[in-house]
Amino acid sequence: MTVIKSFTPSVADLPEPFRRALRGIRQASIRNEVVLHEIPAPKRLAPYAVALGAQVFETIGGPELATGRFILLYDPAGSEVWQGAFRVVTYIRASLESDVGTDPMVGAVAWTWLVEALENHQADYDHAGGTATRVLSESFGGLATQPDTIDIELRASWTPGSPEAQDHLEAWADMVCAFAGLPPVPEGVTAMPRIRRT
Repeated sequence: MTVIKSFTPSVADLPEPFRRALRGIRQASIRNEVVLHEIPAPKRLAPYAVALGAQVFETIGGPELATGRFILLYDPAGSEVWQGAFRVVTYIRASLESDVGTDPMVGAVAWTWLVEALENHQADYDHAGGTATRVLSESFGGLATQPDTIDIELRASWTPGSPEAQDHLEAWADMVCAFAGLPPVPEGVTAMPRIRRT
């Protein structure tokens, strides 16, 4: 497991609930296959926000299996839409095998991964919603020799029940790994790298 050591620096004048959420993000334990980095946070959605980008790799230097964004919003005044002061907004994209990508249940499965990840990490949340989209890319002309690809995209958001952001980030990172096709890793076990056969 990889421990996130530092993201957005602590600023003394930030509201305590948001500072508490940032501390949780720093303490999150993330699988070694996931590379996290801070990205610019949206400025119009809430007075306070932090955003992370993620890439999942099979092995160091190997192919990218999935990408995503995790955004934590905080509005001290609360939001009637969110039904709370915090909101997590996420995005995940991964390529699928053609037989999986054409399965009409793939969107429902993607949503199930989200719910199960949050429950497995005992993340307190409410008012979850999202959309799953399949993107079929076909090549023509000079690119006709390239194989067709099918990607799955999940856009989802939910309202954390408290400033404890650690569980939410860890659950989301596991979800990105599920999209990447990586098997779940039991607590205390380090996954062996998968070998891609040619």
